[in-house]
Amino acid sequence: MQGKITKASVDALAHGEFLADTEVKGFVVRRLPSGVVTYGLRYRAGGKQRWLALGIHGRITPAKARRLAKKGAGAVADERDPVGEREAEREPAEVNKASTVDRLLDDFVKLYVRKEGEELRTAEEIERTFDKYVRPRIGTKSIYEIRRGDIVHMLDEIETRHGSVMADRTLGRLRKAMNWWATRDEQFVPPIVIGMTRTKNSKRARRVLSDQEIRDLWRALAAAEAPGCYPSFVRALLLTAQRRSEVAGMRWEEMEDGNTWVIPKERYKTDLEHLVPLTDVVLQLLGQPRKGGFIFTSTDGKKPFSGFSKAKSGLDEAIAKLRKDAGRPPMAPWVLHDLRRTARSLMSRAGVSPDIGERVIGHVIPGVRAVHDRHEYAAEKRDALERLAGLIGEIVLRH
Repeated sequence: MQGKITKASVDALAHGEFLADTEVKGFVVRRLPSGVVTYGLRYRAGGKQRWLALGIHGRITPAKARRLAKKGAGAVADERDPVGEREAEREPAEVNKASTVDRLLDDFVKLYVRKEGEELRTAEEIERTFDKYVRPRIGTKSIYEIRRGDIVHMLDEIETRHGSVMADRTLGRLRKAMNWWATRDEQFVPPIVIGMTRTKNSKRARRVLSDQEIRDLWRALAAAEAPGCYPSFVRALLLTAQRRSEVAGMRWEEMEDGNTWVIPKERYKTDLEHLVPLTDVVLQLLGQPRKGGFIFTSTDGKKPFSGFSKAKSGLDEAIAKLRKDAGRPPMAPWVLHDLRRTARSLMSRAGVSPDIGERVIGHVIPGVRAVHDRHEYAAEKRDALERLAGLIGEIVLRH
């Protein structure tokens, strides 16, 4: 679409539309799907199409953007490359080396996330977030030209397809990477600002599910639209009282003596090996043992289950239908981590001592030495989990 760029014409732009100015060649304004309006100058240099970012509407006026566009067009007429000159000012070479988001993420992973001797426990999750949600959308963009609108548009897409929690998780990890790079490059200003999160209540109230909610959850799993491993995975969360990432990453190689799960310290929050006795109910959920690979998987053990948001949505729909059919009000919002909290509460109700309950969920007891025999309190923990399984069985069988 062509026309003179004025405040009136800019305000009239619909989401996704752009306007090419009829007076200054290459001067363009566009309203991104997120609603953010940006000004720029399109031109060719060295046989390639270039984009010179001029600013965001609201920070600058159409008149100021026009003046900047004329200045840039003048440089192009003199056979100069404004974008190339801007990048050249950002010496030394180490800065130019990371001129794209992809390179920034590469360096962040190499020098921070997987730093030799200090690799983060969540390294795989961080890399997966970058590879699946960030790189395909903004990976090729220059870190010096990326704008808030680009981040907002990326989050819009993630929220639509994968939910607000995943959008916020991606935002948090990308913010960390960009802030890390900003400490190394004084020319780089991260485009992420306060207020970009998508979940309204980030400090959500901690939940312990009621007996009726546990029954509804247990029964809805049979009807939920989700991968075949998901019902067993969710039930295992409640029956083992372990974290989502730990259960999702469970491998057959971590089984000991056929009925004990030993979580390696490399993927446990406390950086200590953690022993979890497995009850008969949990062993039935795991199915027939195999030589190796992930247990909760949709890829024959090659990759762990990871479609949490979509599967959780299907489960919530099944719970909502079940409760509506039974004449009960909708279930209050909850997350998978609430099952761990619920399991801890149920253990106390089943007569498990506080110290043993804390050891089952892997909390370090104050005053207790950090290094201990992996089998310390194994019998007590098995008894606690047997009591937990028995109480859950009673709850789900009640009408």
